[in-house]
This record gives sequence, structure tokens and C-alpha cells, in this order.
Amino acid sequence: MAKRDWDATARGILDAVGGPENITGLTHCATRLRLNLKDDAACDDAAVKEVDGVINTVSAAGQYQILIGTEVPKLYEKFSALVGGAGTEVSTESAASDEGVVSKVFSAVSGIFAPLLPAMAGSGILRGILILLTQLGVIAEGSGTYVIWYTLSMSVFYFLPVLLAFSAGKRFGASPYLSALIGACLLYPDFINLMGEVGNGATTDFFGIPVVLMNYNSTVVPAILAVWAYSFLYKFLDDKIPETLKLVVLPAVSLIIMVPLTMMVIGPIGVYAGEGVAFVVNWLIDRSSVLAGILVGGGWSVLVSMGIHWAVNPIMINNIAQNGFDFICPFTFACNFGVIGVALGVLLKARNQKLKSFAASGVVTIALSAIIEPTLFGMLVKNKKLWGAQIIAGAAGGAFCGLTHVVCTAFVFGSVTTFPAFVSQDAMNFAFAMIGMLIATVVGAVLGFVFTGRDDELA
Repeated sequence: MAKRDWDATARGILDAVGGPENITGLTHCATRLRLNLKDDAACDDAAVKEVDGVINTVSAAGQYQILIGTEVPKLYEKFSALVGGAGTEVSTESAASDEGVVSKVFSAVSGIFAPLLPAMAGSGILRGILILLTQLGVIAEGSGTYVIWYTLSMSVFYFLPVLLAFSAGKRFGASPYLSALIGACLLYPDFINLMGEVGNGATTDFFGIPVVLMNYNSTVVPAILAVWAYSFLYKFLDDKIPETLKLVVLPAVSLIIMVPLTMMVIGPIGVYAGEGVAFVVNWLIDRSSVLAGILVGGGWSVLVSMGIHWAVNPIMINNIAQNGFDFICPFTFACNFGVIGVALGVLLKARNQKLKSFAASGVVTIALSAIIEPTLFGMLVKNKKLWGAQIIAGAAGGAFCGLTHVVCTAFVFGSVTTFPAFVSQDAMNFAFAMIGMLIATVVGAVLGFVFTGRDDELA
């Protein structure tokens, strides 16, 4: 396959969306270039779709999203250079003021978490392999090998506040390095030791002001909230402090204000807020895990099609970071394997070679990389019967996973290569997970076969 000219792709997209003056913000996730446009009417959607390398487009969550695939970082590098200079990340906080609050939240969550997903996914796989090797007796728990492997697989979650703070700093237009330092202060050993044996809820004081102490390792919300608040202070200081004093005064004032404020107010609020959201979601799953499996397994592709599935990912990450497992992630696996099943059904039934090749490509891509967007937009969205078949298949697999209380021990995307995430202390968890994936695949394949005409062509 010829190497794609990403410079040409970037220029083509930029021309089609109305030029750099029509872009108020840009970021990317695992598969999409996400743009905030000043004037939607200035964007020629048909022309964008004709650009080499563009799979599809969708407008959702207040953004114009251009589906590229897993090579989107290469395009982003070229595109951001054309928009604002090499390495520039345009902040979407200055995006059009008429963007709704919900859209802004989805956009921010996507922009913050997307750069961290490779690290979390890779660490998650290593964590699953370690559990498997420990259960097989290959590695002894507590040994040096075990501790080193455990460290390399769990550090990304322990230091999540630092990584999220850095990413949020870039997203919200604050210094990412000072933002990361704010997150790091929450994990400093002497600060953590102030809790003693009491743990969360212990108290100390800062110049006589009471401070409620919390354990911030592996938390999600506190760092993001803190950096969001800091972004306003940073911009104010950056505007008011003379250039000759910024090097010393800006970071000093930032830290003396933000670190105590985060420890006293923002941090505890963030911890309780994150735990509250996770509690509500997990409470609903406890009340009817089967219904949750049906809704998430069946509806996940709908969320993905709109690009708002990012709003759920932090809940899964928080569950795994805090509890070591999550019930929602298996439902997303069911969705992906439902897509694989439908693609298999199309592959077996269709005669058109272009359609068969596209379906086969989808099966391989999802099985190896968990990326469903090309198949979703290229085939399912264009054929509502096939999309309905996938929704039913995902719901069936999700229902079984909910019925048997399947969990993931790592945050990963659903594919064959991420099966180690199902390895847990419960030996049946992996077996039930495989049955759930098989159900989703078989139901999808049968319905995909039924709803595909032998003479159908790729739209």
C-alpha cells in the first residue's frame, strides 16, 4: 500500500472546512480529527469526504469530527502546523460561545483523555498478562519480578492525576508543566502520610485553615477540576505580570494559590464527585446488570457514532483505578464483537467483491485494534438494517455479560488482543466473557447474513 501524503490530506481538509480562520479549536482522539468551527456553513462537508484519507464525517458534541483511523496523530501534526504553527494545540475554550455546556464537557473530556489512551491500554494489557502468569504459577506474587511488572503495569493509574493534569493544562490553555506539578503535589509522600492510619477524611490545617485529607492516587476528577480552575488564574497572571518577571513570579504565585486551594476545596469535592458518579452508575448495574448490559452493549455504537462515548470512559477508568475492576467495559466488548459478527455475515453473504473486502477488513481491524469506526460509518450507518443487527447482537452479548457479572481488570478497547483484561481472580470470569463475545459475534453474523442481499454493493 502506498504511503499516504498527510500534508496533502491536511491541506485538502483545511481548504474544505473554510481555512484556518474558520477554526476556533482542534484536537484529536483515537480515530478522529475534531474541529470547532466558527461558521458551519463555510464548511463543505462533501468536499471533506472526498479528501484522500477521510473515511467519514459527523457533527456531534459541538464538533465537526473527521474520521481518519488510527493514523490520525500523523494528520493532526500536519494539520495543526497549518492552522497555528508546528506543535500548536488550539484551545477550544475560546470556541464559539453558543456551544452548549454538554457539548463543551464532551469536547473537553475527549481532548484530555485521548492522548493518554495508548498508555492506559498498554498498561492494562500488561496487567492482565501479569494476573494470568501469577495464576499459572509462572511468577510468584511478592517476588521481585512480580513487583517490577506490577509497577510498570499500574504506574499509569497511580500517577493518573499528574498525567491528566498535564493533558488538561494543554486542553484548557494553562501551562501543562505547572498543571502537572499541581497534580504531583497531591501525590507527594509526606502529604499522603499526613492521613496516617485514618485514611480519607483525616484532617490537618494550613495556617489554621482546616484541610480534609484525601488519597488522590488513581483519581480522575480532582486533577481535571483543579486545572480547569487554574486555567483562569493562569490566563489572568499571564496577562498581568510583566514579561521580565513571568519566569519566577507566575509559577510561584500559581503554586501558592492553586496547591492549597486544591488540597482544601477542589480536591475533596473532586473525589466525592467522582465517587458519587461511579456509585450511581454501579448502583444501577447492581439493580439490573442485565438491563445495563442490553443498554450499553446495544447502544455503545450509537454513542461512538456521535463521538460522545468519551463521557463514559472516565467512569470505567475510575472504577478500575479505585476498585481494580469494572462492569461497564465488558459491555463495550460486546458491542465491538457484534460489529465483527455483522461484518462476518456480510462477508459470507455478499457477492460484490468491494463489499466483501470492506467487511473482511472490518473483521480484521476490530479483532486486532478494536477500532470500529471505519466499519460503523462505512457500512452500518449506511445500512440501517445492518446497524440494527449490530445493536441487537451487542445487546445480546451485553445481557449475558451482565447476567454473569463479567468484569474487566484493565481499561482497554474490545478486541481479541485485549482479552487478558478479562483475567481475574475468578477463573470463570474469562470463560463467561468468551461466551458473551461468542454470543455477540454469532447473533451479529446470523442477522448480518439475513439482512444482506447477495447483490448488495458498498454504498
